[in-house]
Amino acid sequence: MAKFIPPTIQDNPDGWGPMDLPEKFKDMPYQPFSKGDRLGKVSDWSGNTYQDRRYMNKYNSQFGGGSQYSYFHDEDESTFQLVDNTKIQKPAYQRNRFRFNQIRNRQMQQRQQREAGGGSLNQKPLTKLEKRKERERQRLQRNMQKQYGQSRFRYREKQLQNQQKRRDASVNVAETWEVVEEMDFNRLSKLKLPEIAEPEDLYKCGELLFYDKTYDRVSVKAEKSLKRINKEFHKVTTTDDPIIRRLAKSSGTVFATDAILATIMCCTRSQYSWDIIAQRVGRNKLFFDKRDDSAFDLLTVSETANEPPQDEGLNAPHNLSMEATYINHNFSQQVLKPGDKHKFEKSNPFVQGDSGNIASVGYRYRKWNLGNNIELVARTEHDAVISTSSGDISFINVKALNEWDHRCCNGVEWRRKLDSQRGSVLATELKNNSCKLAKWTMCALLAGSEYLKMGYVSRYSIQDSSRHVVIGTQQFIPKEFANQINLSVVNAWGILRCVIDLCMKQPEGKYLILKDPNKPVIRLYKLPEGTFSADEEESSDEEDDEEETESEDEGEK
Repeated sequence: MAKFIPPTIQDNPDGWGPMDLPEKFKDMPYQPFSKGDRLGKVSDWSGNTYQDRRYMNKYNSQFGGGSQYSYFHDEDESTFQLVDNTKIQKPAYQRNRFRFNQIRNRQMQQRQQREAGGGSLNQKPLTKLEKRKERERQRLQRNMQKQYGQSRFRYREKQLQNQQKRRDASVNVAETWEVVEEMDFNRLSKLKLPEIAEPEDLYKCGELLFYDKTYDRVSVKAEKSLKRINKEFHKVTTTDDPIIRRLAKSSGTVFATDAILATIMCCTRSQYSWDIIAQRVGRNKLFFDKRDDSAFDLLTVSETANEPPQDEGLNAPHNLSMEATYINHNFSQQVLKPGDKHKFEKSNPFVQGDSGNIASVGYRYRKWNLGNNIELVARTEHDAVISTSSGDISFINVKALNEWDHRCCNGVEWRRKLDSQRGSVLATELKNNSCKLAKWTMCALLAGSEYLKMGYVSRYSIQDSSRHVVIGTQQFIPKEFANQINLSVVNAWGILRCVIDLCMKQPEGKYLILKDPNKPVIRLYKLPEGTFSADEEESSDEEDDEEETESEDEGEK
């Protein structure tokens, strides 16, 4: 008959599981494992099966497999030996072999000189030519030794000099100013606005002198001293111009001067910081202004050079800008013939009374249609007129480049190269003053000048910034010169249109366009009410006076 034998059940009152191990598993160590472990090779004695670190733990247990069967080598220090890693002291001739060879060579030379000087009766004395060669060889050897010994220190000094100093912004940015827009030069350089129609002349005023053609024959050998000419130059901003105020009532939506427009249109070439105030007035009026007491009208020097001037004193950037502006003003009036004048229909709007001490200038107010109901009205300038061979009159702009130190900024010495290699001198100036030349060219294009006269003015002495000489002149056609310096007029109009559109989108108020001093970026700031205004300064002065009177009253009490 069938029998059922019940299994023995072990009761574990203290936990879960069996009370003891079976007999066949008593002497075997327990190795924890996971059902998810992969099965690898049966045995791997080398441990180098998987060289890739990603697969080193591919077949290892998740519970630290192998720890139960690991071999530990204990108490095996009897064969341990400490290895001596100290450096072996070398003898003196091996530690400084170069110095040792120098001393040995010097001793050999001295022995040879003693023998040549009469130590040997059979050897002939050196001739004068041989002695001269020997002295030249010794001099070259000393220079080489000196250069080798100081090259490391010179390299470090040159590295410190090449470190560019962080430039300061043209205006201190207050915490209350809000950044509305940021435009980098990379994006601006890709903008284009083609097919700009010819401008319309709205108003002409001023008096212009004739250019003296004898200055075309000035050269390095036939130089002329730069004279100091006391003439008044009016650099009036946009909103202070009475003609622009009158024209704003009838025509135009955007108003500016040629210098302000040229700065915006050529901004991608600028390195130094500059700022322009943009005022949104009414429904669709925009005025571009410069700040009072700003350095906007000062000319930059070697702004785009690889190593722009950073010295202090005579060749400091600000002093060079003052010198370049002084040269440009005097040169533009010295090359003109006194006497005959070409007069526009209207007189100079910034002169009241006698105009005898006023610089030669002609203002032309022009209007451009930029599309999208944007009409640009700008005040442009001519510096002089020139009579052509056919008897016609052409308007010109007169500018001056100045040489301050040809040893700096990878310059070229004008007195040696200007007459024979004028192209190399101009190429160096295009590299070091790319922004300044682009703005001059753009001003000539905006004004409609037929020619751009350029003068080369150098210091009488490198260490004297008060005396200068004119050593050459050159004439360009603005459109051809723009192509020569890679100035894209289409891109310049595109940049201006982009800035105008950004300002037009903003509500009424005062804004500031600021070029970052150390980055190729332009930022548009929203200014609080009353910033950069005369009313704010007057109110602050009144508050200061009130505080002073209150403090005096308290002191008397």
